[in-house]
Amino acid sequence: MEKPAESMVSLSGVSKSYRRGSQEVPVLQDIAFDISNGDFVALMGPSGSGKSTLLNLIAGLDQADSGSITVGGVNITTLSETELAGWRATHVGFIFQFYNLIPVLTALENVELPLVLTGLSRRERREHAETALRVVGLEDRMEHYPSQLSGGQQQRVAIARAVVTDPAIIVADEPTGDLDRVSAHEILDLMERLNHESGKTIIMVTHDPRAAEKAHTLRRLEKGVLTDAT
Repeated sequence: MEKPAESMVSLSGVSKSYRRGSQEVPVLQDIAFDISNGDFVALMGPSGSGKSTLLNLIAGLDQADSGSITVGGVNITTLSETELAGWRATHVGFIFQFYNLIPVLTALENVELPLVLTGLSRRERREHAETALRVVGLEDRMEHYPSQLSGGQQQRVAIARAVVTDPAIIVADEPTGDLDRVSAHEILDLMERLNHESGKTIIMVTHDPRAAEKAHTLRRLEKGVLTDAT
């Protein structure tokens, strides 16, 4: 009998509201689910359903009003802002829709950036960044600036930056939303490879059914409530 995969992420009773003027607008209501170590999860649902908010809570970018979120055995809801910032820097890799690269830095320098606050020497940081760029197939574009790269190549740099710290989880918010079909397919293949070959736990928000097909698990949100799991 197969041993069940341990949970990398566990949410229990998680709720989140935002204030709009004098009104309190509920975004997530009593969310509870687990994500296994090494899973590739797609979060889908209409705009305003709370997908990105849920992703931000798991990544420690935002804090829940109630409930607990445990990632890699750490209950991040008990951490202070300072502790949370330190935890994010070493445990979470971020991939955004619009890449968020710094235009005045080369691909190599952009990827090296998350390592600056670590104890690594400059030479070690460079070696790590070069390795990450080789993993995403951009060893020949290391000294190029973002403006010299296609959208698909910029997203590859962003993925290299996300994995350079060897994070426990990778969170991706619409990673193919700004790409043409061919580039989107290549990026999804790369993410699938990181999941399959490197065992990375990936949580991806997407509107694209083709992107969701790459995931092992599909979770849907409707008006802040999880409706099903597949």
